[in-house]
Amino acid sequence: MKRLLTAAVAVLLTAAAGCATTDDRARPAGGRTLVVALDLPFQGAASDTSESVANAADIYLDEIGAMAGPYRIELRRYDNATATKGSWDDATCVRNATDHVAATDEVAVLGAANSGCTKLQLPTLNQDPAGPMLMVSHSNTNPGLTKPWEQGEPEKYFPTGRRGYARVITTDEYQGAAAAQFAARDLKVGRCAVLHDNQTYGQGVAEAFAEEAARQGVTVLDRGAWDARATTYTALFQAVKATDADCVFLSGIYDNNGGQLVKDKVAVLGPNSGAVPLIVPDGFFGFRDFQRLPAAEGAYLTFGGLGLAQMKAAGGAAARLLADYRARHGSEPASAYALYGVQALQVILAAVARSDGSRRGVRDQVFEGTGVSVPAAQAMLGKDVRIDPATGDVNVRDLSVLRMTGGAETFLKAWPLP
Repeated sequence: MKRLLTAAVAVLLTAAAGCATTDDRARPAGGRTLVVALDLPFQGAASDTSESVANAADIYLDEIGAMAGPYRIELRRYDNATATKGSWDDATCVRNATDHVAATDEVAVLGAANSGCTKLQLPTLNQDPAGPMLMVSHSNTNPGLTKPWEQGEPEKYFPTGRRGYARVITTDEYQGAAAAQFAARDLKVGRCAVLHDNQTYGQGVAEAFAEEAARQGVTVLDRGAWDARATTYTALFQAVKATDADCVFLSGIYDNNGGQLVKDKVAVLGPNSGAVPLIVPDGFFGFRDFQRLPAAEGAYLTFGGLGLAQMKAAGGAAARLLADYRARHGSEPASAYALYGVQALQVILAAVARSDGSRRGVRDQVFEGTGVSVPAAQAMLGKDVRIDPATGDVNVRDLSVLRMTGGAETFLKAWPLP
């Protein structure tokens, strides 16, 4: 399979393996063409969500004539997953970052989807001789990418001393704390087993959950890791059962054998609507395999943003794009990350439109002076979206609690920012 797929923005990008396609007839007249790279896991459990992000970005570019200021815009897909692993891959993420720097027509990266992948890519993008090269993520939630968290963060991702990374979604310390508050206040649990997948994202959310759970008077029984390569987790949940846990929080990504994990949780501890409810973060959000899994029924999910239903009901730009998406693809996107992907793209295009068309110029529009903003009337989030030039974090922060009901992620309630 080719790792890199290229397509003109006015033509539906193909995710299948094969050669790049370009349709010059569809390109708008105008200035020189600049490329925005999409760095996402197009294989494995997250492929549906990545396809939705790419498809929504494609549709949005069609809507605006594929222009940002005087520049024509194209998208280029990079797959950071491997078939063997079934999810994002360390070596592939590193190689992609090198390829971004080498592709002289690229001015920014939309992605990566996973915080661990982004952490591997940022130092290379930051040291780009023509940059730093701007990266804007729609789904990275690890706090350390933009603020002090683990040792050396976030400075170690920006060796030049100049930031080049932004995101449009709420971070883990808020989401983990919200999940713990929900468990204590709404579910009235007293003893919760906390397990993570031993990756950057999972560990960060687990830490935030455990700290807030303790403040809420919930006893945290375990903060161990599950082995993503295991064929069964029966013994793991039997050990949890022996602790008299009345809650399980699985902190990680569904790609890491989440289906088997949830099946075995239900087999040992009972249905999620029973005595031991299951809570998962947005690492399980938007996966159609998880939505279709009978054992997932009744599970609670937290999401550092708004769901598709809320964004559609609010009307505006998001509702219009969703209507166009249904018209073109016959269904809604796999998850709300599709609209957050477009929001990230809007930030990039706002920077491109005001820039001189160089990588450094695009980056400087976001991180120098007053930064960039997208007005509410255009923004997918339905609010004025601003990126803080000092950190790269977004001003809009939403939290939602959802529940798996009838095979769908059903909005339960908004949660106030902890």
